Amino acid sequence: MPQIQYSEKYYDDIYEYRHVVLPPDIAKLLPKGRLLSESEWRGLGVQQSRGWVHYAIHRPEPHIMLYRRKKTEEEVAR
Repeated sequence: MPQIQYSEKYYDDIYEYRHVVLPPDIAKLLPKGRLLSESEWRGLGVQQSRGWVHYAIHRPEPHIMLYRRKKTEEEVAR
C-alpha cells in the first residue's frame, strides 16, 4: 500500500514550506476546490508538527498538498 510522502522543507524570508504527496486511495477523499483545516488533514493521516497550514491547491496535481508555516523571529533574523 502506498504511503504518504513528505518533502524536505524549503524556505523564503518569511515562511518554511513543504509539500505532501497523498497516495490515490487517500487523495480521492479530498474535497474539491478548497483548503483543509488542520483537523481535516490530520484526519486523512497527514502527520506534521504544529503550525503548518494547508495554504494552496496545486490544480494540475490536487493530490499534492502545499503547506507553510511562519518562521520564528529568531529564524527570520538569520
